[in-house]
This record gives sequence, structure tokens and C-alpha cells, in this order.
Amino acid sequence: MWPRSRTHANGQRVQHAVAIADLRHSAHRRLPAFVAEYLEGGAEDEVTLARNRAAFSRRTLVPRALVDVSAVDLSTTLFGRRLSLPLVVAPTGLNGLLAHDGDLQLAAAATRAGIPFAQSMVSMATIEAVAARLDTPHWMQLYVLRDRAFAEHLIERALAARCAALVLTVDGPVYGNREWDRRHYARPAVPRWSSRLETLAHPRWIADIWRHGRGPRFVNVERYTGTRQSAPQTAHWLRERMDASLNWNDLAWLRERWPRPLIVKGLLAADDVRRAIDAGVDGVVLSNHGGRQLDLVGSPLDLLPEVARFAKGRIALLMDGGIRRGSDIAQALALGADAVLVGRAVLYGLAAGGGAGATRALTLLADELARTLALLGRPSIRSLDASIFA
Repeated sequence: MWPRSRTHANGQRVQHAVAIADLRHSAHRRLPAFVAEYLEGGAEDEVTLARNRAAFSRRTLVPRALVDVSAVDLSTTLFGRRLSLPLVVAPTGLNGLLAHDGDLQLAAAATRAGIPFAQSMVSMATIEAVAARLDTPHWMQLYVLRDRAFAEHLIERALAARCAALVLTVDGPVYGNREWDRRHYARPAVPRWSSRLETLAHPRWIADIWRHGRGPRFVNVERYTGTRQSAPQTAHWLRERMDASLNWNDLAWLRERWPRPLIVKGLLAADDVRRAIDAGVDGVVLSNHGGRQLDLVGSPLDLLPEVARFAKGRIALLMDGGIRRGSDIAQALALGADAVLVGRAVLYGLAAGGGAGATRALTLLADELARTLALLGRPSIRSLDASIFA
């Protein structure tokens, strides 16, 4: 079981949360165990999961005094689009199990914050429905299956929906060893009775998720297959069809078919970033999949300085993994990131209080980032660099 965050009064409303940890605690109270562990868990011994957070505590900040920080500018430009914050809502799956219409509520929260929303291929809302909710950039994430016709189908729909970027996730040729997940299922797509019975202790969650008498499904996959399956059944179907042969030649194949910004997510080696640049990508996300794929790998934050030395200004340099504070965002930007992707932090808000909770999570991060810059004596994110560290 995950480590518990500090306790708070029962029934705390999301707008009273003063930190992401508060939203996390509220999410734990509301979610059944099998969903909460899906949200929290990492691969195997969860060493990488812990490293993602630990990376932000190793550095010492050096504030500069007597600087005019009466107005702090958090805006940035990414792929020619001005953003209110250097944040992107990361592509995450199964959001319909965290809150009813979870993906649509996340998209609405991203619009309110003025930041891009990256929709997962395994989201539980159609590409078209998400596009209708967004007034900010809509990115579409893709896993490549052995049947390349599925990728072509998804690309065609993403282009028609005017998605601004395509995010190819490359760190999942096989499914990570998530032991906590397997303990909840007797066999693929069949939960154990203990997990089913524990769910009954969460009536608010049941009423929200099953309000229309049926659970959420992977509707974008259904649009291709033409079949209706439960979420666990479709997840198993996808795992069996992931293309473990995906290689650099396939990236060229995808580049030919996608005329807009192409982002590769899941790189952890500087040489792979160089190859991606040579292949004509427009951006990369340094990522270890939230610690959910290969355990014992390093933190993306620690790789940033090396990659920034040759990639900064040539492509959009992004990272994710362990973002829980505005000071975490400031560190990533100072080390060379153009923006960061936030996953669990905003999902805690969604699970705790739907769209209002997701908005609260983004507001907390924005407020903390502004306060961090002011206390560092940096009036804008453009003034962040390695000199903020001792």
C-alpha cells in the first residue's frame, strides 16, 4: 500500500486544499483501493517512483535580494502559442475511473488555466468530445500497435479535430511490472472478489462513476474496433497488441504522416534525444513514465542539464515525473526545460473533487511557482537559470 500523506479533517472541500498533498489525501479517501493504487503505484520496488520526488530535494536554492518582483510573469510560448503557465496536463489513461467524464473535466480545467491538454490514446472520452471542450492547445498521445492501421485511424481523427501536436510514447514496448495491479485481478480483466467487495466501502465513488448504470470505456479504441468491451477487457486487448518492434524507422514513418508538431515522450538517454532531433521531431519529453515502466532508472530532472546543452532552442524540451510543488517547476525550468507535464498532481485534484479539484491543483502549482520566483528574486520564468542553485 502507498504511504499515507498527513491527515486532515474529514470532508475537506477541495477549494480549502493548501497543497497538492491535501488533494492527494482527499483522493485516497474517496477512491477504492484498486483505483487508488493504479493512480499511485510504480513498477516493482518503486525505486524510480521515489527517485522522481527525491531529485527535487537534492539541490539548494539561492535567492537574490532587492529585486523588483511586484509583477511576476509566468507566461511562456510553446510551438508558437502563448501559454499562461509553463505547464501541460500530461496524457493519462483511465481518468474516467477517477471522476465521471474525467477526461472532459481535465480538458475544461486546462482551458481555465490557459495550458495545453495532452489526451491519452487510452482516455475515456472521444478525441472529438475533448476538442469541443478545449480553447487551449489539444495534444493527442499515441501508442503504436502492431496493426498500423490503428495509428493511421487515430492520426486521421486527430488531424480532423485540429489537434495541435502528436505525442508518441516510446517507453512502453512491453507493459511494466506493476505487481500491485496484478494483486487486484484473479486473471486479466477479472478483479478479485476482495477488490470488488472493498469497492462497496466507497459509495460516493460508485454513485459518480456508475451514475448512468455503466462504467467508463476506452471509446477511442472502440471507434476503431467496432466492439464494446469493459475497460479491463480493452486494456488487456491493448497490452496484447503493443508493437515491441517499434524503432527509429517507424518514427520516420510517423513523421511523414503528421504535419504538425511531433513530440517523442519517454526518452532517458541523451543520445536518444540526439537521434530524435535528427529524425525531425519538434519536441521531446524526458520521462520514465512516472516510475511505472522500468524500475531503477534515473529521474528526468537529473538528465535535463546534459540534454539542454545541445537541445535547448532546437526543439521544445519538456520533462515530467514527480512534480508536486511550484518550486519543482522552477527547478526544471532553471535546468533547461521549456515546460513541464503534470500527471498525478492534477489527477489527485480530479479524484478528490472532479473538475473543481483539477482546477485547484493547477491553481496551487501556479501560485507556488509565482511565490517561488518572487522569493528567488526572479521576475519571470525567462530569468530562471542554473544560478538559482548553490
